[in-house]
Amino acid sequence: MTQTKFDSKTISILEDKIQLIKTEKGAIYLVGPIQLPVNLYDETVVFQWYCWLNCDEVTENFESIIHKLSSINLAEFQQSSVLAYGDFAYSEDAIIRMHSICHTGDIFGSKRCDCGYQLKQSMKKVVEHGNGAIFYLANHEGRGIGLFSKAMAYILQENGYDTVEANQALGFVDDSRNYNDAIHVLKALRSKPVTLITNNPKKLEALKKSGLPVSGREPLWGDVSEYNEKYLETKINRSGHMREECCND
Repeated sequence: MTQTKFDSKTISILEDKIQLIKTEKGAIYLVGPIQLPVNLYDETVVFQWYCWLNCDEVTENFESIIHKLSSINLAEFQQSSVLAYGDFAYSEDAIIRMHSICHTGDIFGSKRCDCGYQLKQSMKKVVEHGNGAIFYLANHEGRGIGLFSKAMAYILQENGYDTVEANQALGFVDDSRNYNDAIHVLKALRSKPVTLITNNPKKLEALKKSGLPVSGREPLWGDVSEYNEKYLETKINRSGHMREECCND
């Protein structure tokens, strides 16, 4: 297998942010600090975020660790969930969301993205509609690269990379998410049509290609701020998300 070649700028940025901590079983690699503006009781508070990774290998050659991470999907070690509401299996009209886990947005309330907002709004929409489901896809962190790699991508973004460039600089594709497992579960839970809450045409295409009856799509934009404007524009301009009312002047 061809080894990914990282440029010197990428390595020099990351080496300054990775720390080796030796343990009895190997090492902990600590990445950070990373600026994380968080919505805390309706007030934006900027925290410094760190993420750590346990590893058997003990080395200060961080480039070798980064090389290994680009070929290992750390997020695969997590499990996914479904939150169903109402008569999801048999109702004539149900809405669903395929929501990719975002540790920083869903849990900490980070405003670097719109994920936490989309999760809560999707849950609200399902309840208001009367039936539906949230598929919480835990192996999708950072568009499929895992939390530790996402932390390094954030560091690159703080140094001028956009979301796509940061993932690619670490040896990943822009978006490695796969919806096959979620589609299998959805088919097991429901055979009638669904409306998908999404701005991402790839999610819609995945459902349609699987043979699932899709009755429509509902967009979900919001929570635009100075912290995520570039992120949202990158979704539209480089990842193909449908614009609708997002980021209007």
